[in-house]
Amino acid sequence: SGSNMSLGRTLDGGAGDKNSGLVTGGFTSPPAAVRNETEEYDGSGWATGGDLGTARYEAALRGTQTSALFFGGGEPSVSGKTELYDGSSWSEQTDLNTVRVTLAGAGVSTAMVAFGGNNPPPQTAFTEEYNGTSWSEQNDMNTAKTTAAGLGIQTAALAAGGIAPPGTFALTEKYNGTSWTEVNDMNTARTNL
Repeated sequence: SGSNMSLGRTLDGGAGDKNSGLVTGGFTSPPAAVRNETEEYDGSGWATGGDLGTARYEAALRGTQTSALFFGGGEPSVSGKTELYDGSSWSEQTDLNTVRVTLAGAGVSTAMVAFGGNNPPPQTAFTEEYNGTSWSEQNDMNTAKTTAAGLGIQTAALAAGGIAPPGTFALTEKYNGTSWTEVNDMNTARTNL
């Protein structure tokens, strides 16, 4: 087991791997506060990283400890902010075209895909790609949802699970860099993945 993080929080973003992890943003209560602190994990313990320019929660964080993209979220209003982490500090990038919280993403900081989320409610099926400079709108998912798991790369991504009325999904969709296709469902419907 490794050491505890310095700041207990929820609704934060996580990226990296077991030997070079990254956590940022989130929400603490009490007292209720949106956070901008970043912590880095080296395989055994946590160290303080650079603070976000804009504190946010329920945003997507994807990439590596030295090249991560944090996008969307609440501050507390719904945001399209995008920030890039270089291993020590965050820099503001071009905002998402559609503001949203509880979205998912897949890819690396120079080739990212963002999908789903709340704008604010209802849920969206919106998909955007980031090329290292700006976001561009792409074909929507087949099913609008929020709090799904996002994994893979920009040209081979999965959106698994999530929630939208009337309930929680087991639904999985695959993105090929152009469009979404429904593939085999998860065995168990779930959300907040």
